[in-house]
Amino acid sequence: MDTSAHHPGNPQPHRLFAIFAKADEQYMEELNAAMECHLYKKGQVIFHEGAYSFGMYGINAGKIKLSHSGDDGREQIIRLVKEGDIMGFKALLSGERYTATATALDDTEIFFIPKDLFISVLQKDPNLSMEMMRMLSGELRKAEVKITQLAQKPVRERLAETLIFIKETYGLEADGQTLNVRLSREEIANLAGTATESAIRLLSEFKKDGMLELEGKKIRLLDIPHILKTANLHD
Repeated sequence: MDTSAHHPGNPQPHRLFAIFAKADEQYMEELNAAMECHLYKKGQVIFHEGAYSFGMYGINAGKIKLSHSGDDGREQIIRLVKEGDIMGFKALLSGERYTATATALDDTEIFFIPKDLFISVLQKDPNLSMEMMRMLSGELRKAEVKITQLAQKPVRERLAETLIFIKETYGLEADGQTLNVRLSREEIANLAGTATESAIRLLSEFKKDGMLELEGKKIRLLDIPHILKTANLHD
């Protein structure tokens, strides 16, 4: 359960989120008035897999992982969420339970929009409805690409591509090399669709090849072109 502070009625947070860029200002005022700001500490759960949706979440600051628990109890990360993203919208629109648990990877600030109000505005604002359809289509496309990647790429390529994906999602620190997020080896393996032992071995190989440096959970990308080539991607 969220034990963080709540600050309703924050001034125009919606402009942080691309989905609201073309929404009608009249309806956005309704959403702004009802929005709540929730603060979560690193490791805190925002919502649990299997729970029903009570609203939509927009990430104002921080990092989140969405993960599914497999039949064997192992975690499967299905999405990384960053500042400016929204989450929880598929369960909200379908009326079904969440298929993933959302956990803060960093201290995180989230805006929450109540379900009934968001659905009401969605029904009245065609621009917002169109943006939601675009977003859902984009999520479907990403899922299809992920399935193809896991089926066709060898694990070495998948791990290299995972490092590039993390870089593109969360960026680099001020040194221009260090990934701007701290993930465990298990989480990285999870994203790459491989065993933790394989990820540890391959990261060590990448280090020997001069592609990166490892310091605990800190990963410094030294040779991005080499990593792209290993991932069979084009810069």
